Amino acid sequence: MQSNRRLLFLVEVAILSALALLLDFSSSFILKLPQGGSVSIGMIPIFIMSYRWGLKGGLSTGFLLGLLQAILTPQIFHPVQGFIDYYLAFTVVGFSGLLFKPVKNSLLANKKNRAMIYISLGIILGGLLRLVMHVISGVFFFASFAPEGTPVLLYSISYNASYMIPTIIISAIIVNILLIASPRLINKK
Repeated sequence: MQSNRRLLFLVEVAILSALALLLDFSSSFILKLPQGGSVSIGMIPIFIMSYRWGLKGGLSTGFLLGLLQAILTPQIFHPVQGFIDYYLAFTVVGFSGLLFKPVKNSLLANKKNRAMIYISLGIILGGLLRLVMHVISGVFFFASFAPEGTPVLLYSISYNASYMIPTIIISAIIVNILLIASPRLINKK
């Protein structure tokens, strides 16, 4: 029984990571910035796995998405920058899984408003953690792009927030609609 559950987990991580990559490819034409980054719905499968399997599901799916992106569409100028912008940035999105139990319990109790709050808080947490990773990378590896006289930190925050804030908002709307309409998406039975 335990090996079937582990196999199901691994298969779902693989499938949802691939789906995340496809969603990222298909939506990145909306806003593609010159030093990388775009408005994307690619984080949605990570959030689904976070609310389905908890922290391990979210972190695993995020890590695998980062790995796939680093292999297939890299914009890597330095190994540390690549590690931060791909592996760390997408892995930390999985921290939305910290709200796994409140989301699941609210949906099971049919408390939709409460569920929407927890879903949104998890998405904000995961999205902001990803934003922090990109800002750190921007400060250390893309400082030369900051206009003269503009503090590098301010430039990195505004550059990365320009695509991450819309991405977080769009993700929150879509995931809330999906999970409120079909709570069985996070039920493993």
